[in-house]
Amino acid sequence: MYYTGYSTEPKSKLEKMYLADYPSGVAVEPTPITAGDEVTVLYNGLLAKSGADQIYLHVGYGDTDNWQAVYDHKMSKTGWGWVKTLEMPDAKRFNFCFKDSANNWDNNNGHNWSFVIHNGNRPIH
Repeated sequence: MYYTGYSTEPKSKLEKMYLADYPSGVAVEPTPITAGDEVTVLYNGLLAKSGADQIYLHVGYGDTDNWQAVYDHKMSKTGWGWVKTLEMPDAKRFNFCFKDSANNWDNNNGHNWSFVIHNGNRPIH
């Protein structure tokens, strides 16, 4: 599709994610998630709307109550919100929440966000 200036169609993946207006201001693409995929997280939630000068994607993998390989990834500010793209490991789950440079947290009311990471194999029936 060519952009002519007259179309109202979203022009980028980030714009499409932003326009979806997901609850809590969090969008993840693609879903479902497969090990080895590059996954983009777009955040336009509470911390972003409160004027945070920097937001970090706080990530861990595995069980929701026992995160492994925990790391804070610095997110980039865009016109659509804060964004980070990560390659998914071969793990059970992708768990995350957000924090700002003042150590304020958005953890989805204590539930965090969590997605199953598939291994790419289809079950045999």
